[in-house]
Amino acid sequence: MRHESLVNEDWTNVVARLGGAETLNVTARETKAFLRPREITNAVDLLRLILAYCLGERGLRSTAAWATSVGLVDISNVALLYRLRQSGDWLAMLVGQALAAAAPKASCGRMIRIIDATTVPKKGADARKRNQLWRIHSAFDLPQERFGHFELTDQQAGETLDRIAVVPGEIRLGDRAYLQPERMAILIEAGADVVIRAGWKSARWLDGEGDAVDLVAELRKAARGLIDRPIWIKRKRGAPLALRLVAVKKPEQAAAASRRRARRDAQRGGHQLSKQTLDAADWVILVTSLKPKDFATTDVLALYRLRWRIELGFKRLKSLIGLRGPPGTDERSARPHVLAHLLTILLLEPLIDELEDSPRLAEAA
Repeated sequence: MRHESLVNEDWTNVVARLGGAETLNVTARETKAFLRPREITNAVDLLRLILAYCLGERGLRSTAAWATSVGLVDISNVALLYRLRQSGDWLAMLVGQALAAAAPKASCGRMIRIIDATTVPKKGADARKRNQLWRIHSAFDLPQERFGHFELTDQQAGETLDRIAVVPGEIRLGDRAYLQPERMAILIEAGADVVIRAGWKSARWLDGEGDAVDLVAELRKAARGLIDRPIWIKRKRGAPLALRLVAVKKPEQAAAASRRRARRDAQRGGHQLSKQTLDAADWVILVTSLKPKDFATTDVLALYRLRWRIELGFKRLKSLIGLRGPPGTDERSARPHVLAHLLTILLLEPLIDELEDSPRLAEAA
C-alpha cells in the first residue's frame, strides 16, 4: 500500500514536503505537541510514530513495540497515547500547510470548488447505539483536482455552504443539503457564484413580482424537457434572493430509478408519496447565480456533473488509506487519528497520477 511507504522508504520525501525537520520541530513546539526531548528526541520521529499508529493496523502496544524494534524510540503504550492526544493542533496545522501549498490561484481562471461532507463512525458500544459520527467537511478544487479544505466536527455540526472562506471568482457546487438561501447570499456578496441542486419543495419559490411559483407545475408544462428562467427564493431576512432556475428532464431509465428510490424512501419513512414528488423525480433541478450570457444551460448542467470528482476523492480517502472509525470515544484521541489520514491523502495526491489506473490519465487517453 502507498500509505505504508510514508513511514518507510519515502519518509525523507515526506519530511521535505512538510517543510523539513527544523520546520516540523518549530511547528510541533508552537502547538505543544513536542516540548522537551525525552523518549522522543525530535518532531520528525514523533510524526513518524503517530502516522505509524494511525495508518497501520497495530494497537498502541504493538506500535510501541514496533518503534522499539526498528530503533525509532523506546516508548510505552501509555506514553504513545499521551503524545497522540497532544498532537491534534499540530496535525491540523500540517494539514492546513499542505492544503495551502496546493491551493489553486484565482488568477489562473475561475476555481471550481465542490463541497460535500462524509462521515466515519465513533468507536465504542454507546456511540454505536446512538449512531454517533465524526463528520469530515471537505472541498475539492478544480482544475487542480485536489482537496482544498478539511474540517472535522461531530454529527451535531451540519453541512453549511459558507463553512469555507470564499475565493473571489470561484464557482461553488453543492448538493441539496446546501440549498441555504441566507448562506448563498453571503457567498454571492463575497464575489462567488453557486450551482446548487434543489428539491421541488426545498425552498419558497417566487417570481419577479414576489408571488409564489408552483415549481412542479412549471416542470409539467416545460417544453422539450428543459427549463432555464429567472427565479427568486424567499429569505428569512432581506429581499428574496435572485437566481436562475435550470432544470432538465432525466432519461427514462434514470427517471424510473429515481421514482423507485422515492417510493422506497416513502415506505421506509412511513409516509404517503405525493404525486408532486413522483413528477419532480423525473428532473434534475438546479439553481445558480451564473448569468446566461456567460454560461449557457448546457454549461451549468456540465458544471454540476463535475460533482462526481469529490465522490472519487472520498473513495480515495476512505479506501486508498483505509480510513475507518477512529479509536477512542473522545475528540482528543479521535481528532489526531482522522487528521493523520487527511494529511496522508494530501501527501499521496500528487502520486495518484503515477498510477496506471488513474482516472485523470484515463481521461487524457
